[in-house]
Amino acid sequence: MKPQHWPLYGLRIRTPRLELRLPDLELLDDLASVAAGGVHAPDEMPFTIPWTDAPPAERARATFQHVLHTVADWSPRSWTLSLAVLHEGRAVGRQDLSATDFGVTGQITSGSWLGLAHQGRGIGTEMRAAILHFAFAGLGARSAVTAAMTDNARSLGVSRRLGYLPDGLAVAAVRGEPVTVQRLRIDRARWEECRSIEVTVEGLDDCRAEFGA
Repeated sequence: MKPQHWPLYGLRIRTPRLELRLPDLELLDDLASVAAGGVHAPDEMPFTIPWTDAPPAERARATFQHVLHTVADWSPRSWTLSLAVLHEGRAVGRQDLSATDFGVTGQITSGSWLGLAHQGRGIGTEMRAAILHFAFAGLGARSAVTAAMTDNARSLGVSRRLGYLPDGLAVAAVRGEPVTVQRLRIDRARWEECRSIEVTVEGLDDCRAEFGA
């Protein structure tokens, strides 16, 4: 694919095991199939928007539509970069990075999911490390924030290993019930101190202006 009119398709973020990139239609179809296969146990709900309650075919469709929507709705002032995560050349999950008025705030927010079959191997940590490198070293971010429910030990563990620090609590309504959400934050100095995974970025110069950086 020649990304002449949407250079974000030429962006590549690589770690020793992973490649992150904006998926074309073929890869997006594969990513949707991963979502259909499940991203958490049926008795859990790690997301404040419970999109995984839907049947497999609807989860796949929602994944497909979400990524297309992020492209169609993009502006340098408000954007979401929704990347497919590939391990050994196959889609295994999705890593999102978003910001509003990034040129002013220097702050990004991340979110992600990983197919059940690929969990427990450190991929979640590696893909988040990749997006933090892109944000701080590539875009010049000053801080990164994320959040997880207080009972989501796996997500909180990823954040802790990468150097995030607690940033207060919030309450959200999920499935009609209140849940406590832990906010987390990492600034540039903390990231520099804690980073340990080698990351390379390709194609950023062609699309840097799209991020309002």
